[in-house]
Amino acid sequence: MASPPDPAGAAPVTGRRLLRSTGVVGLFTLLSRVLGLVRDIVYARFFGASVVMDAFFVAFRIPNIFRRFFAEGSFSQAFVPVFAEYDEGRSRAEVQELVDRAAGTLAVILFGVTAVGVLLAPVFIAVFAPGFVAGAGAAEADRYDLSVAMLRWTFPYLLFVSLAALAGGILNTYHRYAAAAFSPVLLNVVMIGFAAWVAPLYSRPGIALAAGVFTAGVVQLACLWPSLARLRLAPRPKWGWRHPGVRKILTLMIPGLFGSSVAQVSILLDTLIASFLVTGSISWLYYSDRLMEFPLGVFGIALATVILPNLSRQHAAGARSDFGATLDWAIRLTLLIAVPASVGIAVLAGPMLATLFFGGAFGAGDVRASADSLVPYAVGLTGFCLVKVLAPGFFARQDTRTPVRIGLIALGTSMAFNIGVVVPWAWLGLPSPHAGLAAGTALGAFVNATLLYRGLRRDAVLAPAATRAKFVLRVAVAAGVMAVLLVEFVPPLPAWLEAPVLTRSLWLTAAVAGGGVAYFAALLAVGLRPADLHMTARRSTV
Repeated sequence: MASPPDPAGAAPVTGRRLLRSTGVVGLFTLLSRVLGLVRDIVYARFFGASVVMDAFFVAFRIPNIFRRFFAEGSFSQAFVPVFAEYDEGRSRAEVQELVDRAAGTLAVILFGVTAVGVLLAPVFIAVFAPGFVAGAGAAEADRYDLSVAMLRWTFPYLLFVSLAALAGGILNTYHRYAAAAFSPVLLNVVMIGFAAWVAPLYSRPGIALAAGVFTAGVVQLACLWPSLARLRLAPRPKWGWRHPGVRKILTLMIPGLFGSSVAQVSILLDTLIASFLVTGSISWLYYSDRLMEFPLGVFGIALATVILPNLSRQHAAGARSDFGATLDWAIRLTLLIAVPASVGIAVLAGPMLATLFFGGAFGAGDVRASADSLVPYAVGLTGFCLVKVLAPGFFARQDTRTPVRIGLIALGTSMAFNIGVVVPWAWLGLPSPHAGLAAGTALGAFVNATLLYRGLRRDAVLAPAATRAKFVLRVAVAAGVMAVLLVEFVPPLPAWLEAPVLTRSLWLTAAVAGGGVAYFAALLAVGLRPADLHMTARRSTV
């Protein structure tokens, strides 16, 4: 192979090696998520659940949804398998040509999408947050005008972050995970700086928040260029619509535009419905979603980032048994971490929100309202994580149609729940209808994960495994023990709201640490051992 030398890439894929790579990605993702929490704390303290934040979250969420399509969503899922195939069997010149043509074509397409987004910002806001238009009061008019102005600043972020995703896909294929995982750290640093120091200087501070998003996208792309240069694969963008590799990427990408981002589409549709609810509903959903996204990003997305290029190489090399063993290992590791995280966040929803966000413009009512939606989001966390590790089992085999079909079913289930349950909930004036939106999203995640798993079994990618059922039972028992202890010993929410910040922080640290100790002790008590997480390669049953 004429690609850049990669000693790490020559090593056999083992559970320990994948775990180490996941740890690298997870560590930098953890740092990014911690800074993301700091960013959200700054938002909560300075702006609370207000008109400014409702408008900003809509303006930020729209390009973020497209980012999931064009960046780490469908584009990455299509680009990495094709790039790995080229790297396995083509010359260095052909690999460079694919990079150049893919970068040029993506840049042109994204520039067009970005231009449309900027020019038609009023239409995007009207479509994705119609409640901002439907209201007759001054507050609704201000939310609409402000969100339109913000979106014109935030939409170009899509161009920069999607090109950064292309760079990250190249680096990840060569097992250079650190740079791509670190770039979001800089994004959060820039956004914190704009929120804390630039926004107060503006008469319309929301515009400064949006300008921070634009600047952060530029910084994120710039930080990856040196790593590509060291690999001697820095793109020299060229239009390549007719290049066979680019056409293959686009063919795989088009159905994946939807299938890889169903959860995000569901959240965006939740935002649409929430725009008709009381002011603050969008912000409450955002803050609760951010806490749910924390473990999802640190672990679920990190693991998916690592296994996709490895699965793609195994598929390109015809190593079918190794492919199945890698997926089976990823499922077990996901359950080991995601199930207790789901349970812990659900039990500690109020205390976590009180510790991180309570104070300033974010009051006790905001804590309770955000907790109402965090609990169902937390319940769905295991489903979200499983989708992240199961979907690569299709994308690595260049099958994007099956996840699309499954995603449609999952989204339909979520929307049916929202229409059948949440709309009457809000119409009857019952409290916290936004919590129903979170529940519908969680339900869709479990439907998605279940159907993906069944599809992999149907394709004989995953073999039947009695040990997998025993593993699930042990994890469930241990997570139940942890939940009982947390419910018994953690103070009620009113006590958290009355306690000083330092006391709340100490309580939360003790609860998380104690819950973790209880969980792993219970795992040992029910017979789970580290050997149960070893990867068994070359299974004849696959």
